[in-house]
Order: sequence, then structure tokens, then C-alpha cells
Amino acid sequence: MNMATLSKTTHDAYVRARLPEFPAIRYTAPMNFSFLGKYWPYYLIGAKNTVLLALFAVAFGVMIGMLLAIARIGKNRPLAFAATAYVEFIRGTPLLVQLFIIYYGLQAIGIRFPDVPFLTRLLGVNFADFMAGVITMGINSGAYVCEIFRSGIQSVDKGQSEAARSLGLSYPKTLAYVVVPQAVRNVLPALGNEFVVVIKESSIVSIIGVADLMYKANTVRGNTFQPFEPLLVAAVVYFALTFPLSKLLARIERRMRNHD
Repeated sequence: MNMATLSKTTHDAYVRARLPEFPAIRYTAPMNFSFLGKYWPYYLIGAKNTVLLALFAVAFGVMIGMLLAIARIGKNRPLAFAATAYVEFIRGTPLLVQLFIIYYGLQAIGIRFPDVPFLTRLLGVNFADFMAGVITMGINSGAYVCEIFRSGIQSVDKGQSEAARSLGLSYPKTLAYVVVPQAVRNVLPALGNEFVVVIKESSIVSIIGVADLMYKANTVRGNTFQPFEPLLVAAVVYFALTFPLSKLLARIERRMRNHD
């Protein structure tokens, strides 16, 4: 049949006759959360591992961030340049790429995290994979904590540093005894917010097999063949972890502001 000779109406009817009819796909079944009766321990274990991962990662990130912040405000130009390059590189690359570099890249050059059976049993997750997640999240968090500490240090009145130096304190002692304690107090709410962010971002470590909350939710999805409901439960658990903490941090920040 010559399609050029057909009218538009005839052409449309011809095309419809040739195309197969696909039934409309609709999900009309109500949501079913009966799986929680069997799988709720999965979410508890996942939440525990998520919180532990975030705690260790933020602690590692605070150590990195403090050193980077001191280097960035210091007078040693090579150290300041290296710290700035670190911060810009980490903040300018995706967390997923950093995770793959740490987990796969280090193994490719022969560096492997040790698997400690005792800690594996204690944590309920492979210790080597857990450490890869902690280090990656800590390295990433350190770049942001650096900026938090740097702003906190710069918020301390310069007159206090000058007074300490006039009393004979060296620059390192001035930082350690005068500037940093006040800076830490100023940035506590921001550090708490960073902990909340790390809790949510830690879901990415499920890709390398760390049994965090997201990994456990995906396990439940695979076992129950329910694609949506287990994720909704995971979202509720994440919210239950972060929302009270956010409110607590806001209250602490208000009390600190009123105290000042």
C-alpha cells in the first residue's frame, strides 16, 4: 500500500491496525507492610551500622578537618596550598567516585584493608568493607569540616590571639589554648549538622556491600519481591534517626546564642 496516497484519517487507522495493543500496567494492590513482622530486625541492624559508620566517619573527618583548617590559616604556604587543593578536590568530585577509588583503586595497587574476624562478629558486618566506607566518608567529611573549623577559628576575636602572643605564648600554643577551644564551641552546631548529613549520605556504602540501613532495605526488597514498601520503611527509619538529632542541635544552638 502506498502510504503517500492515504488520507490522514485512513493513515491513522492503518497505523493503529498494525501496532500491537499493550495493556495498561497499573499497580492497584494496596501497600503491604506485613513483612515487618519477619524483617524488622534487619532494619534495626542496618540502623545500628549506619549510626556506627557515621560516628566513626565524622570522628575521622573532624581530625582531618582540624588539621586542614590549621594548615589553611597558617603562614606555611606549601601546607596552605596542599590543604586548599585537598578541600577543592574532595568537594569537587562525587562521593561515589571517591568510594570506588578507595574500595577498588587501593585493591588494584595491592593495598587491602585487614579483615578482623573479632570486629566482624562484633559489628555484624565485614570489617574490611566497613573500614573502606568509614575512610571514604571521613575523607569526604574532612573537607567540609575543614571549612567549618576555618570559619570558627576566624570568628574568634583577633585581639585574643594578639593578647596571648604578647604574653609570650607561641603561635601553636595560642592556637591550642586560646583560639581552638573557642572555635570548637562556636562550631558545635555545625558539626552536629555534618553528622546528620553523613548519616544520610552513608547509604551510598551499600554499593560495596556494607550492611547499613539501605543495604538491609534492599535485602528485604529482594526477599519479599516488594519494590516500594521496604524503601518507604527505610526512609522512615532515616527520618527517625535524623529529625530528633536536628531538633536537639537547634535547641543547643539557641541555648548557646542566649548564653552569649
